[in-house]
Formats: sequence, structure tokens, C-alpha cells
Amino acid sequence: MSAGRENRETARAFEVWAPTARAVQVEGGGERVPMMRNDGGWWRAALPEARAEVEYRFVLDGGAPLPDPRSPSQPLGVHGPSRVVDHGAFRWSNQRWQAPPLANAVIYELHIGTFTGEGTFDAAIDRLDHLVDLGITHLELMPVAEFPGLRGWGYDGVDLYAPHHGYGGPEALKRLVDACHARGLAVLLDVVYNHLRPAGNYLARFGPYFTDRYRTPWGKAVNLDGADSDEVRRFLCDNALMWLRDYRIDGLRIDAVHALFDQSAVPFLEQLAAEVDELGARLGRHLVLIAESDLNDPRAVRPRSTGGYGLDALWNEDFHHALHAVLTGERAGYYVDFGALGDVATALREGFVYGARYSVYRRRRHGRRAVGLDGDRFVGFLQNHDQVGNRPRGERLSQLVSPGRLKIGAALVLTSPFVPMLFHGEEWGAGTPFQYFTDHEDPELGRAVSDGRRREFTSFGQTFEDVPDPQAPETFQRSKLDWTELGREPHAGILDWYRQLIHLRLSRAELSGGRLDLLPTLCDEKEQWLRVDRGAFTIACNLSAAPRAVPLAPHRPQRVVLASTPDVTVAAETVELLPESVAILGR
Repeated sequence: MSAGRENRETARAFEVWAPTARAVQVEGGGERVPMMRNDGGWWRAALPEARAEVEYRFVLDGGAPLPDPRSPSQPLGVHGPSRVVDHGAFRWSNQRWQAPPLANAVIYELHIGTFTGEGTFDAAIDRLDHLVDLGITHLELMPVAEFPGLRGWGYDGVDLYAPHHGYGGPEALKRLVDACHARGLAVLLDVVYNHLRPAGNYLARFGPYFTDRYRTPWGKAVNLDGADSDEVRRFLCDNALMWLRDYRIDGLRIDAVHALFDQSAVPFLEQLAAEVDELGARLGRHLVLIAESDLNDPRAVRPRSTGGYGLDALWNEDFHHALHAVLTGERAGYYVDFGALGDVATALREGFVYGARYSVYRRRRHGRRAVGLDGDRFVGFLQNHDQVGNRPRGERLSQLVSPGRLKIGAALVLTSPFVPMLFHGEEWGAGTPFQYFTDHEDPELGRAVSDGRRREFTSFGQTFEDVPDPQAPETFQRSKLDWTELGREPHAGILDWYRQLIHLRLSRAELSGGRLDLLPTLCDEKEQWLRVDRGAFTIACNLSAAPRAVPLAPHRPQRVVLASTPDVTVAAETVELLPESVAILGR
């Protein structure tokens, strides 16, 4: 049953879009029933005496039985039968839940499989109180749609409507969301609409879901603007609405929207944003859409009334790259475009560093200035799954820089005008890496993924043996958080620093959002200091290996509110900082 299709879900009725098929049957409960073709290439039938959770598959033109493209549950994995889910059966404990505004959010990105030893939705519930104590307001789950095997990041999902069976499936995800809401935590979900990986991907058997008119790094593009693309767009929009409606997710993070190739007059993202707004109005809930994009195009978050797409926020990769390059000194790959303290200041003041500015890495001008946007239109971070996991050995920033520089980075993120986001374990400087891991059941595909990953990094000077094998179970096990670290140094000290920064941000309105063009910043490239003025606060950073006197703006507050080192001296016009330290002054 295409159970995700809105307002068509019953225990017995089944339907599927297969516009090129000559005959379609539904198989379930020991029966195989012919389906009737209706308008638009949809086929419909009913299974008599079907149980509420019957398992079923579709048969196209007498071929092998296939899972439902809109399968709500895949209890045996991507190749097994689909299972009906009755979304009305779950008893939610908080019927009137309302998410906090994104402008006042502190987001925590996590991967279900490595967040706990068990790696399940239910196990994650036991760690939610830690996040509440930390001051987190929004939990962001990396993709949970059914993917091949039991181990993976989730970006190779193929059954977009089915929560991964290895994490606990549909009911367990609902229990996690319900438990989050009971603690005042909103839930965001990462969704991938730009590609599907080959293993278990049967969509092309059903219809023209893909096109060869464009190419992505992962193969054929999703068909968003070609013949029969209306139903493909409907497939994706209905998926988004399902997560928000049936699982009560509070918002979606949309992966790599630059790979959504679409020349329609009304682009897919604009259509999606309009439909999500309509759903939110109908449900009386605040729903948000956040996009990842490397285009540096502010149109994504401008209102639809002014020619924008109407999304709520963008991941700010420029801010991360500028901050990472300054803290680590790395200049390989796209970091060649960054490295100056002035880039950090530009990001804080303008959102994008590259707003129609020449990029050495791209060898062309890149981006467009984000004029007139508030800071809460951007999500800022020091680490995320990509920036950690796509390193050869998955090292976290705490393993690359000194504790002092780590604390500077955390302070700049958590006092920034952007919506701050942490990656799981960041808050205590976790000693465990986050590496790239897979569990492809096809030996040939698994071998190709492993070899490809290792070849990718040998070109950057890594030896073949230095790059962990993604298919090896120990690569996955190595990436699980070690929660016993929290009570030991240096982890306990780092955790206390993050907790103080988050609580300061949440307690003072001037540290959330705000117009970017009104944010005074000052830096000295030679002396390696940076000063940011945020309302009644001044954030003074010394990234050099020597003490520095950071000048204060006239009539600025001089009381030390928070500092990474105890020895901070404030004079009439300067604040004296020890090497690699940061101080926040305020009233």
C-alpha cells in the first residue's frame, strides 16, 4: 500500500504509481490480486481479509515481487516485503506540542547508530536528559530512512518513507519524538531527496523517477522537471509531509539542495516550502525547513513573495570553513579559499564569505551577497557529520587543535548571530572518531565502496592502510560515543565550557539572531586577535601564541562574564588575554 500518500491510508487498500507497466498485482497474506489502472498511471486494488500490519509487495508485468516505493516499513530490510503501518494507533502524550522558534534554537546533530552503544531510537531516549541539561533545544537526526544493511550514515537510503528497521522502525521513532517533546526538545530530521544509491533502489522499475538530463556525484539526477515529473515531485513532497504529520517531526534539513537540478518556473524547493507552510497552518504547528547548499545563494531563504523559495535557514559552510582554517591552519581542498581572520569576521558580518567574490578553489566568482538577512537565516557550526566524517580517519576538531583554540571556536559559534549547531560528542571533546561506515550486503558493491574510499584519500598523501575500511564492523564500532568520558578531564572541562556558553546564549536575547549588517567586528591579522560586539557583550579572542591586548570599543562593558582562562585583565581601553584564549565581557 502506498501508505505514505496523504488521505489514502487504510488497512486493505493498496495503490502504486507505475505509468509504464502493462499489468500490476499486489501480493500479500498469501494472495496475489490484480490491480486496476486509473488516471495518471496509478494502480489500485484491495486485499481481502488483510491484517492491519500485513506484509505486501507489488508485481510488475509478471516480474519478481518488489517493495512499495512508498513503503512505510521494511522490517526485513531494503529487499524484503513492505509492511502496513497504522499511524493512528500510536498514542502521543503531548497533543499540543509546539517547537521553540528557530531563532532561539541550539541544535544538536546526532547519528542514531553511534550515539549510544545500542544504536537504536529507544536507546537514544536514555540520553535526552543530558541534552536538556546542556541547554539543547532542537535534536537533529541524521537520515533514518531505510538503507542497505545495518550500518550506515543514512545518506544512501532507498525506502524514503520507512524508518530504518535496525534503529527500531516506525513505532520506536515515534517513541523517541514523543520523549523529546515531553522534555521540551524539538526534533529535526535530515532527508535526502537529491539521489538514491543503487542497492535496494527499485524506483526506476516503477516509473521515471530519474533522468539522464543531469548528473550528480552519485549518478542520475532525480527527475524534477522532465516528463512525468509531477508525480516524482508529489512523491518527495508527500514524504516530507509524512514525517511532519505522522511522526510529528518539527522540521527537516534537506541534504545538498545544489544537486536538485530543476529549471521549473516553480522550483521543487519552493513548492515544498509552500506545502509545508500549508500543513503547519492546518496543524497549528511551527514547521521549519533548513537546506544544505554550496551555492551561497540567499534566494533559498528569501520570502516567496520576493522571488525566494521561502525556506527557513541555510547551513553556513563558509562560516565553518573560515573558522576551521583559522583554528587548524589547514589549507587543502576548499580550505585554500580561507585562512584569514578577516574571513571569520566577514562571515559573522555578512553570512557568506563568498558573496560574488573570486574563489581560488573554484577558479571563478562564487555566491551572492546575503544583503538584508538576519543571522537566524543561517545555521553555524564548528563541526558536523561531513566535516568530521569525511576526513580520512574521522578526527574531531578536539583531536586537531589545542583545548584553548577549541574553546575559542565554541565561543564564536555559540555567541554568533547564527543558529548554533553541535555535532554529537562535540560538547565534551569526544575522543572517539566519527568515520565513514557502510554495510553493503553485495560483496562486489562493498568492495568497490571500500576501494573507492581509500583511493580518494591516497591522492592526498594517505596510505591505503591508513584509511579505515568502511565495510569493516570495527570502523562502525570505533565511531560509537564513549559516554564514560564525560566525568574525566579534559572532557569534563570542555563540557562545562559548552554548558556555560549555551546557558549564556539562551539567557540573553541579544545573543540570538539579529541583523548581520549591524554586527561590529574588528581583527588584526598580524597580532591574531578578533573582537566581536554583540549587543551588551564583547567577545575578545586571542589566537596567537603570545599574550595580546585586544582594544575595546568606546563605552563597552568591562565586566568579565565568561573566560576560557582565569587571568583576564580589563583596562579602560583594552582587555589583556593569555595565548589561545577567549573572554566574553558584558554587563
